[in-house]
Amino acid sequence: MHHKTIAELSQELHSKKVSSVEVARHFLERIKRLDPQLNSMITVTEDHALQAAQAADQKLAQGQGGALTGIPIVQKDIFCTDGIKTSCGSKMLDNFIAPYDANVVTQLKAAGTVMLGKTNMDEFAMGSSNETSYYGAVKNPWDLERVPGGSSGGSAAAIAASLALGATGTDTGGSIRQPAGLCNITGLKPTYGRVSRYGMIAFASSLDQGGPFAKTVEDVALLLNAMAGFDERDSTSIDRPVPDYTTTLNDSIKGIRIGLPKEYFSEGLNNEVATVIEAAVKEYEKLGAVIQEITLPNTFLSAPAYYVIAPAECSSNLARYDGVRYGYRCAEPKDLEDLYKRTRSEGFGREVQRRIMIGTYALSAGYYDAYYLKAQKIRRLIRQDFDEAFKKVDVILSPTTPTPAFKLGEKMSDPISMYLSDIYTIAINLAGLPGMSLPAGFVNKLPIGMQLIGNLFGEAKLLNIGHAYQTVTDWHKRIPEGF
Repeated sequence: MHHKTIAELSQELHSKKVSSVEVARHFLERIKRLDPQLNSMITVTEDHALQAAQAADQKLAQGQGGALTGIPIVQKDIFCTDGIKTSCGSKMLDNFIAPYDANVVTQLKAAGTVMLGKTNMDEFAMGSSNETSYYGAVKNPWDLERVPGGSSGGSAAAIAASLALGATGTDTGGSIRQPAGLCNITGLKPTYGRVSRYGMIAFASSLDQGGPFAKTVEDVALLLNAMAGFDERDSTSIDRPVPDYTTTLNDSIKGIRIGLPKEYFSEGLNNEVATVIEAAVKEYEKLGAVIQEITLPNTFLSAPAYYVIAPAECSSNLARYDGVRYGYRCAEPKDLEDLYKRTRSEGFGREVQRRIMIGTYALSAGYYDAYYLKAQKIRRLIRQDFDEAFKKVDVILSPTTPTPAFKLGEKMSDPISMYLSDIYTIAINLAGLPGMSLPAGFVNKLPIGMQLIGNLFGEAKLLNIGHAYQTVTDWHKRIPEGF
């Protein structure tokens, strides 16, 4: 049961071969038995899941419900869930019980999904390895000594280990695509504004975007159908009709123009990873796609710009955690200044403190023009590079990460090296574009992800092109040993 796709299990639920309650119990048992190895979950919501499963069975018995009714999913612990702890992977929010549901949670509930729990993540979504969580590091199911990627590593590891069939994540600089690539699953970062950020705890507001994880492109399309849409409570939400992303999955991709940015295939890319991606490109050629080289000349500026803009926005967003209204509060503060200082130094982890400090410096009166304003100008240049590229090609193809998953602890003492693991994903967030990672092969038994980048609101095209690849390959069907 746990190795089925969402589409396959949905058929069995609708045909009454299995009940939603049976499915929920099966996956809850797997979490209880297998997750201690992975640490992918922060909170398991067994009672909540069984109630939702019973409600799904009632709908199915009446011949109602949709493609996601009764499907077991997990939510990244960055999305507020009414009456359930929402920690954001931080000591600061370890005692926070959200009083409402995030829009994404509401939408997936309405679609009939069954939430099994909340997944582990890098603290406040700051990290590339899922090692900064207050609740400890998440392990990669393909090698328990390696990272699953971050910040949505808990969600990615849970799907890879078949502890759930769907998951939510957030992507600020690659935090859906990078863990999807390192865990051999499919993950989509939609166009900025396509999925509401209401109830999603903010890291960097102009970059954060929620999106789905699943084993296959088809399953991701089903999840995105439920998640996407306008939300008047989110000022950055785009009021634009949502297509049914499953209707164009099987369209021919003959003649589709796929661009390969030369900057993504240069120094820094592991040779074996390059070989895997080149083999994927050949598959696309067999399917009739037209491959051409393109250039994104300002790519080398994306990481420096991102690591000014994201910390600047984070320092502003995290100013609200002061020990006064909610969250962690230090013991017996002497005065208000002591309350602020000790609450924040005790409640935030090292990486979060580092980014707050960098962001506060970049926004300070003497340095705003030199750093933050200049980074925003570079952001515009990066967007213009993509605009020019999409005049020549329909989608862009690249590696998701420069290397396979690295070992736990390997880069924790070298923040710059850690930051560069997102080098192929950051520019897409700066430009607000959709991007997807899907399984493309293995290097030394470790998964390698291929990234597809689309133009604004080009999710349907990305899903179509990704699905075409998965119909002629079986990388996405490989399962980590022991799971």
